[in-house]
Amino acid sequence: MLRFRPLLLALLLAAPLACKPPFNPKIYPSPDKLFPVAMAEYKAHRYDNAAKAFEQLTLDLAARDPRLPLSFYYLAQSQAHQGENLLAAATYNRLIDAFPQDTLVDDALYLSGRAYQKEWRHPELDATYGHNAVTAYESLLASFPDSPYAAPAKKELTTLDEWLAKKDYTTGYLYLKRKAYDSAILYFKDVISQHPNAPTTKQAYLHLLEAYRAIRYTEDARDLCDAMRKAYPNDGDVRDACGPAPATPAT
Repeated sequence: MLRFRPLLLALLLAAPLACKPPFNPKIYPSPDKLFPVAMAEYKAHRYDNAAKAFEQLTLDLAARDPRLPLSFYYLAQSQAHQGENLLAAATYNRLIDAFPQDTLVDDALYLSGRAYQKEWRHPELDATYGHNAVTAYESLLASFPDSPYAAPAKKELTTLDEWLAKKDYTTGYLYLKRKAYDSAILYFKDVISQHPNAPTTKQAYLHLLEAYRAIRYTEDARDLCDAMRKAYPNDGDVRDACGPAPATPAT
């Protein structure tokens, strides 16, 4: 009997936990009672409970209650902590749309961009969420250039610019290998025009030149080499592909 006592004791201690009812924000009679509970759940990292509570607060608080934008913000944060990035982005956008003058708007713009960016996990995937992230960051920079989030937003835009360039470049390269030159040319041109500063762009130039030469677009190839020399002066790869720049006629 003695050897079963530790197991019995553990079962007795676990019983109250097993019987604990799920968190229900509707048992609190008013937002005044629920808001501090919601904050306590959030600070305790019980994000599922916090999300339920803040969602209820977004329904119950008056439109001009200063706690309403906070409730949207912490609802989005709770969703993000649970990996629900698209829900979080949508909630940040609800805050932005409902309270465009609130001090949390620049936070919400940056964090919605981050949430969308996390959903676009690899350049080869559909870029819709990447474009959504770009829109959020650019809106932040346009509306709040002095925000503390401006510098990290610029950094993330650089990352996204390279990812978007890489996506189009990869598609163009696949067309090039299949000798679908016209389609390859379109994608490489998009990389060059839309992402001129991305590291991948030089490769897009070089493969665009390859496509032009494959279909004997001699004048286009010559013009492209001129553009490449301007974009990448003294670059060895450009020099190997295009040869030395033509001598400037003496005046």
